[in-house]
Amino acid sequence: MSRINASSVNLLGCVLAVVIGLALVAPVQGQVNDPYEIYIKTSRDFKPVKQDKAWALKAFPSWTYMPWYANWSIGFNDAGGEFCQKVGINGAFVDHGDMSDAAWITKYNLRFYGDHTAGKGDLHMWDGGGAMKPYQNQIHGTGVRIKPVNDAMKTKLEGVILRNISKMKVSPLRQAYALDDEISWGHFVHPCMWCVTDDASAYPAWLKSIYGEANVPQRNGWIDYNDILGKLPTLKVKDFDASQLMDQWTFNDSYWNNFIGDLVDYANTVDADTPCGYEGGQGANAFGGYDLAKMMRKVQFMESYSGASLIRSFNPHNALPIVTTHFVGKSGDPAKDTIWQVWYNLAHGNKGLIGWVEGWFDGKTPKPWLEQVAPTYLQVAKKIGPMMTGSEWIHDGVAIYYNHASVQLGWIMDAQAHGKTWINRNSDSDLGASHKTKKAWEAMLIDDGLQFNYINYADLVQNGVPAEYKVLILPATLCLSDVEARKIKEFCKSGGTVIADYMPGLWDQHGKGRVGGGVLDDMFGVKHDTQMSAADVFQGGKLWAEVDQESHYTYNNEEEFLSNNGCIKDASGFNKAVRNMEVSRTNKFGAGTAVLMNLSPQWYNVYHHGTVADAAAKRNVFTQYVKKALPNGGRWVEIQGAGDKENGYEITYWKQGNKTIIFLLFKPDITAGSESGGNSVGLKSDQAMVTLAFHDAVSNVKDERNDKVLGDGKAFKVDWAMNEAVVLSFIRPGH
Repeated sequence: MSRINASSVNLLGCVLAVVIGLALVAPVQGQVNDPYEIYIKTSRDFKPVKQDKAWALKAFPSWTYMPWYANWSIGFNDAGGEFCQKVGINGAFVDHGDMSDAAWITKYNLRFYGDHTAGKGDLHMWDGGGAMKPYQNQIHGTGVRIKPVNDAMKTKLEGVILRNISKMKVSPLRQAYALDDEISWGHFVHPCMWCVTDDASAYPAWLKSIYGEANVPQRNGWIDYNDILGKLPTLKVKDFDASQLMDQWTFNDSYWNNFIGDLVDYANTVDADTPCGYEGGQGANAFGGYDLAKMMRKVQFMESYSGASLIRSFNPHNALPIVTTHFVGKSGDPAKDTIWQVWYNLAHGNKGLIGWVEGWFDGKTPKPWLEQVAPTYLQVAKKIGPMMTGSEWIHDGVAIYYNHASVQLGWIMDAQAHGKTWINRNSDSDLGASHKTKKAWEAMLIDDGLQFNYINYADLVQNGVPAEYKVLILPATLCLSDVEARKIKEFCKSGGTVIADYMPGLWDQHGKGRVGGGVLDDMFGVKHDTQMSAADVFQGGKLWAEVDQESHYTYNNEEEFLSNNGCIKDASGFNKAVRNMEVSRTNKFGAGTAVLMNLSPQWYNVYHHGTVADAAAKRNVFTQYVKKALPNGGRWVEIQGAGDKENGYEITYWKQGNKTIIFLLFKPDITAGSESGGNSVGLKSDQAMVTLAFHDAVSNVKDERNDKVLGDGKAFKVDWAMNEAVVLSFIRPGH
């Protein structure tokens, strides 16, 4: 196994002036001289594959339920086809280009996706729970990926893609290709330290592109987490330097996603009419290629386990077919949970489900729960799904910021508690501060009746904050580049409201601590002391993180997770970040307002489940500044007089031509991990007669599920089964 080392990096220094490798920059117009800004605006790392809305909708026009036939015991015959028609399953899948069931698929008009279009074993290297164990040393070490990503692999996979697509493209029922399932430059999103490629020229060339030729840092080989772990307890912010490790991960993300984009482009040359992407996608993570700003530019089709709000936000015009996996719940009522999954995913922009066929049949006999879900499948497939085709998400002028460098640095801080056992960490979505703070912010906004989008760092640098947004939220945004800070300040100066929870921009985009304070300190009217160490934040000890994630690695509930961590709990009920700084600092900046909370919002993941009154009082600590910036406080439709029974409801809304479409549904906690996800936790299924009240009168209101005309007005009584959705369409004057 080859190894990246100091001598190879130095030897390759001479190639830095040669125009090769990844992310080479084009000539720059105007006066831009920040290498990082040039990189973001010109690098192929951020060049999207074809993502045209009309093209994508023609290929994959509407909601499709596509079973993955793991245990499809009913058969690929008339019995199986008639079962699909009866239950409302309108899709199928083809594996490895095998069209032996093409006649059956055609007879029953099942629109399908092709799985393993690039084969199995290269993009995803392992099957089975113990298959990674023989490679523990390699995956955590500083060598090269066991199967290096390089030109030889590309040539091999293009041959597989050509062979498989050539067989599938003859069918008019094809609608997407998945290169492979659960792909990663490592193993899912497990901590991984190796280099993705054995092309030793690629990393030096990439460093030149991101730093600028005159600023390329000297690198002493390829390092792993152990090289900085022991230094963390005593490091001061100004001396904190995780840049080498984070640059390695960022390079891997870029090289990997460019490779995926190249395969997608190649698939388009074989079949120009069908989107291509992959299945088993993971949420934002420091490992595996899951910088979602890059990932979502390189795919045309995605089945994901988690990261739904981020993926929806980065799906241009809601055009790309985004689906998720339906797993039958292991506990509770499978029918009620399945019905909720269908409505929840449709209401959030998904184009369908891929069903993991397990627990469906007794021999060849469908289990009773399938008959119970059939009316939902049929209605969504035949009516509500087609009605949503081409619709676009409506937000309330609120943006949440996604900065991938902060995800990386957050992992470095979170994993510190594990010491040398960091190699076993595998539950970031359940533990990580970046995940938990985003979850809390999303819950606070939704509970206040506000919808949002994420803005990623690449879009910010390229386009600034669009004028349609009035509020920008910075969740655990520890890392910011100079250009990101400038764009954020421009937004605030021009009248926007910027809200940060804690320690915004104390590190740069490479994970290097700033010497003169946070890059946004002047905007917030504060001065962070860069002499701070772990002793000055959260627990006041040796850990940088809010939660000791070693002692809380397993937990029964959010309150248990957050308790007994040694933090200063402010009178507001939230943990202070910088222990000796004030909380809820508001500062006028130009025509706008900047608010630094100096509080972590994580405790709202507990308060969210309290009474309506208590939850509202707790989240108001944060969201009062959001509501103040929005007309009429932002909320324009709600359940009139909602009490504890309705607590946890959500309303999503969409634009379809001159109509607005809204979904009223329940938002429980959702299970989501690296290998599965989507089931509800604490789902309510009661029947509730509720009144939907609008701030301003709407007209031509129709209950779409029941084909019932409700007329004009400001209040409408509807009957809501809480594990289902109420779907109304109407005309909203002025919108």
